[in-house]
Amino acid sequence: MEFGLLQVWQDGWIRAILLGATITVAVGAVSMLAGAVIGVICGLVKWARIFPLTLVVDAYTSLVRGVPELLIIYLLFFSSVEFVTKVATAFGYAGLAESGYAFVIAVVAIGTISGAYSTEVVRGALASIPAGHLEAARALGLPARRIFLRIIAPQMLRIAIPGMNNVWQTTIKDTALVSVVGLQELMRAAFVGAGSTRHPFIFFLIAAVVYLVITLVSQTGFDAVERLLKLRARK
Repeated sequence: MEFGLLQVWQDGWIRAILLGATITVAVGAVSMLAGAVIGVICGLVKWARIFPLTLVVDAYTSLVRGVPELLIIYLLFFSSVEFVTKVATAFGYAGLAESGYAFVIAVVAIGTISGAYSTEVVRGALASIPAGHLEAARALGLPARRIFLRIIAPQMLRIAIPGMNNVWQTTIKDTALVSVVGLQELMRAAFVGAGSTRHPFIFFLIAAVVYLVITLVSQTGFDAVERLLKLRARK
């Protein structure tokens, strides 16, 4: 019997792929959130030129952006998995380490990568704020906290949204790389299905469609947020 989409559905592969897609979105969302926090902190450090922290941030962004993402995942995973497994086993959580560590290391790795690119997006957004706005606020005697909350943060967010959208799209695609550590995300589910049925084209085509749906839906969300922020800026 010829293998097709009907067999993919009847054999339960669609459920496995949807579960993998859920894990992909979870890894991407948590990593993006961690990366955004890193990006805001490091972006402020670079923008304000806080010495010597700016040297540390420069080294971090240069290192992460200069090394292949897959190599970063390998380095983080293989440098820590043995130690974590020994500690978890000593405390009686060996099974938990085996089942959950791949997700944790995926978030750490992708979050680290996302944070480096978010740093440059935030720094660029901060640099785009007209200097006159800040000078006027200081001339009025506004405290630094109020200047940040009422002037810097709103403009930074509005300018940074398109760049953060690009970081998010890249982050979602980077999650495919963490299949190498055994996490059952979308790419891993498609790979297992392709190997089990010996019909790789069908499974990788389905994975491509699911990735496209995820990015198109998230693109719509970012576009809506961007329009909302522009409307608020005009008021």
